Amino acid sequence: MKSVEVLLDVVRSGFVEGRHRGSVVALRADGSVDWMIGDGHGQIYPRSCNKPIQAVGMLRCGLDLRGELLALTGASHSGEAFHIDGVRRILAGAGVDESALQTPADYPLDQEARAAQVRAGLDKTPIAMNCSGKHAAMLATCVANGWPLDSYPEPQHPLQRALAETFAELTGEPIGSVGVDGCGAPLFSASLTGLARAFRALVIAAPGSHERRVTEAFAGHPEFASGSRRDEAALLKAIPGAIGKAGAEACYAVALPDGRAVALKVDDGHPRSRPAVMAAALHRLGVDREDGVDGAAVTATGRAPVYGGGAEVGELRPAF
Repeated sequence: MKSVEVLLDVVRSGFVEGRHRGSVVALRADGSVDWMIGDGHGQIYPRSCNKPIQAVGMLRCGLDLRGELLALTGASHSGEAFHIDGVRRILAGAGVDESALQTPADYPLDQEARAAQVRAGLDKTPIAMNCSGKHAAMLATCVANGWPLDSYPEPQHPLQRALAETFAELTGEPIGSVGVDGCGAPLFSASLTGLARAFRALVIAAPGSHERRVTEAFAGHPEFASGSRRDEAALLKAIPGAIGKAGAEACYAVALPDGRAVALKVDDGHPRSRPAVMAAALHRLGVDREDGVDGAAVTATGRAPVYGGGAEVGELRPAF
């Protein structure tokens, strides 16, 4: 992003001690830009915000998953027991051994799940890594097409070429850069406007379409799309029919059932800033005051206290 603006003030004891800068794009229900802060056109790596779009690409290639397992396909899961079980179910359904996963070994994201794994004397494992649901689905997609399994994360693999085509189509723009994501799979760049456009495409798609199936999986199984103690799951529960996905380096995209969408990136990448900016953006759109929405829950997802001496002494305060 070439230009960024202040999105949050870090307030401690009434004193602004820092600021988070970045960019936000909000689309109207018809897909036009409602408002923009900072740079909505420069290319970014949306990181795991790409996963629901990649899930659409896998369905187009013949992946046969629905419900919670499809949500897990597009998740950065917490590594809770039901997540690990779900990844194993995806692999078993494709007849693939767990050893085929090429995710780097890791501990669960969830603190309680991580502590349980450590107490049990277990080391880091590929299946506990938060992207293992996506990788398991990639393997299942390869099996469905007779594609090689050992090279599935390589950019020139037929799976990854197909996912790139889907990504470019749904964002409505050519991919500016291809990198390597934290899980080792290809990572496609987009603008924030393109990212919001892709998420909008998921919620406005026709019933029964691959795009709508992904939206329904996320909306119906938010814990599988993230984790039982995650702000993303809380937001999806608060806004029925919405789809949302966060990514590393403080990226976040949400689409509402009527076609409105928001995409954001905080320049310093601090994870505390991400939900606070999204809650502020949704408040600016009036989402927290709409019928059928749990406004208090939406607001709570963005609450980020600042502590001193164990007590709350400040907050991250929206600057827009």
